[in-house]
Amino acid sequence: MSVSIRKESVFQFVNNLVVDLVTPVNISYLWNWGSLLGFFLVGQIITGIFLAMFYFPHETLGFRLVAELGLNINSGFFFRYLHANGASVFFLCVYFHIAKGLYYGGYLKRKVWWTGIVIYLVMVATAFLGYVLP
Repeated sequence: MSVSIRKESVFQFVNNLVVDLVTPVNISYLWNWGSLLGFFLVGQIITGIFLAMFYFPHETLGFRLVAELGLNINSGFFFRYLHANGASVFFLCVYFHIAKGLYYGGYLKRKVWWTGIVIYLVMVATAFLGYVLP
């Protein structure tokens, strides 16, 4: 008599999470936007920390060091453009995520919807602060 490998205690957590996951019937590719938001947020944090190491809060040195980052640091321009374009893609995913919520009636759950609005406003404020840096 053989025992199924999915019933072993080691694999049961993975089995419950991946194979036997209870999901709604209307799951489609529109539900990937939240995962993409997490992926791009991690990318923004990593590139932002890298760029923050070269930032100096002075009115003339700030611009000079950003130019030096693009010219003299290996792959510095890559991280700068990855951070800038990643922010644009991040907000594109945010807007698609909001559109999905509107389409599926997510606004009917008031607490969740207002939490999302607060998170969105904090993101916009943080993006504005990042935009005004050189």
